[in-house]
Amino acid sequence: MLGYVMLGTNDLPRAAKFYDALCAEVGGKRFLETDRFIAWSDGKGAGLSVVLPDNGEAATVGNGTMAAIAVDSRAKVDAMHKKALELGGTDEGAVGERGTSGFYAGYFRDLDGNKLNIFTMPQPA
Repeated sequence: MLGYVMLGTNDLPRAAKFYDALCAEVGGKRFLETDRFIAWSDGKGAGLSVVLPDNGEAATVGNGTMAAIAVDSRAKVDAMHKKALELGGTDEGAVGERGTSGFYAGYFRDLDGNKLNIFTMPQPA
């Protein structure tokens, strides 16, 4: 049901470079762009976007706010988490299994401090 996630940025060109490279890891491409906003999608699910705040004030990180990007394999979780760190993101939780349900994730913050995770989990039978 989720349509897209929007993350604030204070430097759109820097955020664009980060997310162009990160989203490319799973086939994501820009599909919508203005001078204040860029959105990416893989054409299969929810989109991810970055935006300069409309009110003209600085973008800030929400406490307890996180966007999660679903992928279809542990290898993609590993690759995207690694790529995020290579691009200058900071580690917020190493890649690994959480709990006993098969939920496998890695957590990071982007260049603006937004918290994201990349995850996969078994599909119900």
